[in-house]
Amino acid sequence: MENSEQAIPTSESLEATAPPFLAALQREHPEWIAEVISAFGETTVIVPREHIVATCQFMKTSPETQFNFLADICGADRGVEEEPRFEVNYHLFSTTKHHRVRLKVVLNEDDVHVDTVTGVWKTANWHERETFDLFGVIFDGHPDLRRILLPDDWQGHALRKDFPLRGYEPYSLK
Repeated sequence: MENSEQAIPTSESLEATAPPFLAALQREHPEWIAEVISAFGETTVIVPREHIVATCQFMKTSPETQFNFLADICGADRGVEEEPRFEVNYHLFSTTKHHRVRLKVVLNEDDVHVDTVTGVWKTANWHERETFDLFGVIFDGHPDLRRILLPDDWQGHALRKDFPLRGYEPYSLK
């Protein structure tokens, strides 16, 4: 095998080398894991959108994981030339086990819907509203999905990469 190639981990090898919380998720619900990325001492788990609520609930309540703190939810626009274009990142921390993980859901430009996790963490309410406001991601089932930072009559979503640098009139800074 060349140096540039990396072996794709099997479920057995992943469980043997993974942090305990990731091994628990892999053992209990392997279908909830689309991909695992470990870089710079951080673990990112890409989760299919239809499993994000169940994955978050498991990560919060399982004795092996105990991610009881949702630090942040944020969006990212990979660019108009990328597909899937958008991602939603959930940054979790365990205040009892002192470990952290990022859960990521990727979304195509023509379907920017993902279920809300406000039923798992109440603080998701504000984070999801911010992601909706700035990126246009729609959190299905959210109790109060409306703008939180920009005026109600603002057109577009300011952190999308196709948003004009000077904004739309009448908010332009010309």
